[in-house]
Amino acid sequence: MSFQSARVRAPEFPRDAVWLNTGRPLSLRELRGQVVLLDFFTYGCINCQHVQPDLAALEHKYGDALAVIGVHSAKFAAERDPENVRQALLRHGITHPVVLDPDLRIWDSYAVRAWPTLALIDRSGYSVGAVSGEGKRDLLDTAIAHLLGDDPGVPQSPPPLAAAGADLQPLQPLSFPGKVLVAAGRLVVADSAHHRLVIADLHGSGATTVGSGARGDRDGDFEQAEFASPRGLALSADGQLLYVADTGNHRLRAVDLQARRVTTIAGTGLQHRGMGAVSGPARATALNSPWDLVRVGTALYIAMAGAHQIWLYDLLSDEVMSFAGIGAEACIGGPRTESAFAQPSGITGDGHRLWTVDAESSTVRWIDLATDTVGTVCGSEDLFDFGDRDGIGTEVRLQHPLGIAFDGRHLWVADSYNHRLKRVDPQTGACTTIVGTGQMGASDGERRTATFHEPGGIACGNGLIYVADTNNHRIRVFDPAVGTVATLDLPGLCAPGVCFPLDRRK
Repeated sequence: MSFQSARVRAPEFPRDAVWLNTGRPLSLRELRGQVVLLDFFTYGCINCQHVQPDLAALEHKYGDALAVIGVHSAKFAAERDPENVRQALLRHGITHPVVLDPDLRIWDSYAVRAWPTLALIDRSGYSVGAVSGEGKRDLLDTAIAHLLGDDPGVPQSPPPLAAAGADLQPLQPLSFPGKVLVAAGRLVVADSAHHRLVIADLHGSGATTVGSGARGDRDGDFEQAEFASPRGLALSADGQLLYVADTGNHRLRAVDLQARRVTTIAGTGLQHRGMGAVSGPARATALNSPWDLVRVGTALYIAMAGAHQIWLYDLLSDEVMSFAGIGAEACIGGPRTESAFAQPSGITGDGHRLWTVDAESSTVRWIDLATDTVGTVCGSEDLFDFGDRDGIGTEVRLQHPLGIAFDGRHLWVADSYNHRLKRVDPQTGACTTIVGTGQMGASDGERRTATFHEPGGIACGNGLIYVADTNNHRIRVFDPAVGTVATLDLPGLCAPGVCFPLDRRK
């Protein structure tokens, strides 16, 4: 990070700005005496999510000498809603103060041009430099140490930044479930913010959990194993192994359902950085936020959201490799090794084709396994062209879809930021809204009046559509035959460490 040669007073926060994770608005004036680190982010951006562990490490190292302030500068329309942002902070465990910047006023005042951008302000309130992109922890650490110099002290009474008990998530049986799988008569839920899996029958009965519920990175039996924000799920051909995208640990895990044991099968625990082709032994090759999985024969295809690529784990050779996409964040078709994806966050297939949802381009994509080509089923190919419009092909507008499933004829899409379920004809690209009003909510009932809140996962099975209704902390079930939505009960399921079932409807 290069420091600015001219001293420029850091622009103050707007007086009418909305703040989260703090009991009152903050000002740069009251933070003088501390180094201030501004994190310009938008909550759906995977690169912005990758910055959060670095910020936590710096906060821990420097304590009150450093004030970290998130500046949420929204990209998508849904990201301008304070409640959606509040839910995202809870989902990602962000506890430092965040100022909302829906109209990009703060963004413009600091001349920011990309997500994420980290800007430093010295102890006298002057801007000293900024850097964009992820993976900048060491650079920021050096710059902060330089600004503190030989006197890391802070004012005797630094202003409290976070209000006690602010924006806490109440305990409940599920916490921000990210994905759901229906296979071999089982329902499997990635209980992402509880860092565990839940396995039940298709009616929700007999629920058992995999993982201690503590965020961590540990193999072992069902009670001892630890995950970090697990999401994508797939089942082996014999139904005995459950494959898991352990997103926060940048690993793939295998759950032996008979031996009741969890084992790491791919990833080093470190985040892969860089672009281009990758291949190597599975447990010696770093991954980058694997978000979803689908098994086709002996190949496990991975929606590698952090790398903006589709990867492949070969179950026979125990090798992992990039499969489609050059690693640039874009929506480009053509030969799979020359194509580009934009944060692929859901993947499904029929044995001949794969389909993905690209969250940042708001599109449904296809990969033909016979011709090794990539194309777009529906949606605009412009990363900033999104909305909520049915139609055919490029007429369609989605908004940050995260989930996709194939019922044998149609694709079902969790159009997450539009709070809807949509059905897509993979042959014609025709997209039709089937369920949801477009407003956030948690209402069951008739499909046109039922509501969701950023559903992130979807699965087809038993003639039904199962939905991980992420921000509602529920599994919802849509019955296409009768056109109604119901909340699935999971009797006996408790939050980790809680010895009695909680009523999720409260």
